[in-house]
Amino acid sequence: MSAAPSGHTPSLPEPQRRAARLGAVLAWWTLGYLLVDTVILFLIKGNSQAMQAAWIQDLLGMVPPLAYLIGMRVARRRPTRNHPYGFLQSMDVAHLVAGAALLAFGGFLLFQSVMTLLRAERPDVGVFVVFGQDVWQGWIMIGFMFITLFPPLALGRLKMKPAKMLHNKALFADAQMNKADWMAGLASIAGIAGIGLGIWWADAIAAIIISVDIIQDGYQNLRGSLTSMVEATPKTLGTSEPHPVPALVNARLAQLPWVREVGNRTREEGQYFYVDAYVVPHRANEVTAAELIDARELCQNAHWKIHDVSVIPVRELGPLLRVDRADLDDAERHSA
Repeated sequence: MSAAPSGHTPSLPEPQRRAARLGAVLAWWTLGYLLVDTVILFLIKGNSQAMQAAWIQDLLGMVPPLAYLIGMRVARRRPTRNHPYGFLQSMDVAHLVAGAALLAFGGFLLFQSVMTLLRAERPDVGVFVVFGQDVWQGWIMIGFMFITLFPPLALGRLKMKPAKMLHNKALFADAQMNKADWMAGLASIAGIAGIGLGIWWADAIAAIIISVDIIQDGYQNLRGSLTSMVEATPKTLGTSEPHPVPALVNARLAQLPWVREVGNRTREEGQYFYVDAYVVPHRANEVTAAELIDARELCQNAHWKIHDVSVIPVRELGPLLRVDRADLDDAERHSA
């Protein structure tokens, strides 16, 4: 017997609700900062390939926070007859679109930068007149890029905690991108300084470095979204370690006196899990509906990330579902 889908939008515990609100606030702060940043960069970038790449990178930097905000909003919609599982996977779709956009534009920018280098195009950085004095535009570029090294780093560190609390891949990827942006900023500064020193190719090399950084961001976003959409085994954010929730479900079910063996298949929908739990009873003919309902509720209450559970009695477990007793004891000990 399996439990029917819950048919409602999951509610978050208070700590996770606060984390979601903080994530939304930080996403809006990021968008506001990038909006001002891209306008100023557009005005001062001149013909520098590195500054052009930095400008495009900051434009693309708006995509992940937008994906998080849109995904979280759509995920709150209630299930319908046409969408009985709800819209929780909208977060993965938004994450996928963000990754594809970053990968595509990063690839285009890399091609453009390489062609600029091969054609030996020399950038022309002019001068500004400030209070009647000629000021090399490169100094303004370097000064602005130095200032912009710090806000993304701070935003990335602030986003990391709510991302991990929510196990939200879109917010986590955005935080990682922000934390790594300082390297692209330093590459831009080096490229402009190279122009000032007469090293014309430094500008194109800096643009290539920034392009590769964008491609890497796109790849990480794309990989993170696809692992959910192809229903891979859930992993702890930022690691290759299995998420502890599936093991916790096994441990809870194994404590029931009528259960001899247990295993489950868990899939991600956004930041939530759907669990198909398989149990081998000691005496198959004596399992009651009430026991299955109690088992489902036991699993449902094991962790806030579990949105829906099906408990399915079987005669034996397949090889992929079997777990060791030591793993069950370890999971229960860590959840205590």
